[in-house]
Amino acid sequence: MKIQKDSVVTLRFKVADATTHKLIEQSSDPMVYLHGGYDNTFPKIEAALDGKEAGFQTTLNLQPEDAFGARDESLVRTIPKSEFPPGVKVGGQLEGRNDQGEPQAFTVMKIKGPQVILDGNHPLAGKALKFSVTVTGVRAATEEEIAHRHVHGDHGHHH
Repeated sequence: MKIQKDSVVTLRFKVADATTHKLIEQSSDPMVYLHGGYDNTFPKIEAALDGKEAGFQTTLNLQPEDAFGARDESLVRTIPKSEFPPGVKVGGQLEGRNDQGEPQAFTVMKIKGPQVILDGNHPLAGKALKFSVTVTGVRAATEEEIAHRHVHGDHGHHH
């Protein structure tokens, strides 16, 4: 079966920094997504896989705007350490609010004396990335998966 809109695609992937070639992530479990513009993977990856079949392999170089976006320095915050519970650590993740009042995940980047520096950017924002993908399976999506806009079951979403 060829990958097309409303296909469930199973793949293995590796992500590396396109500049340093350092491996960032490698799938231990297969990634499964609903193909066809449901925002379940990056559009350039969907475009490269459209019309392909199980066994297809490719490597894509994605610029920041095609992956996790450019860094937004307005998402970097300096907050007094006194506003945090004891035990705040560099690398920890906290949920806060962005300037629009929407929930935003922040990573503790640095603790500098009485101040904590938080970053609301995705850790890979601003990076060019090299994605190596291998399609291991393709099937038609169920009506429920299409209605919910994501995959259910093995390695997908469970309700």
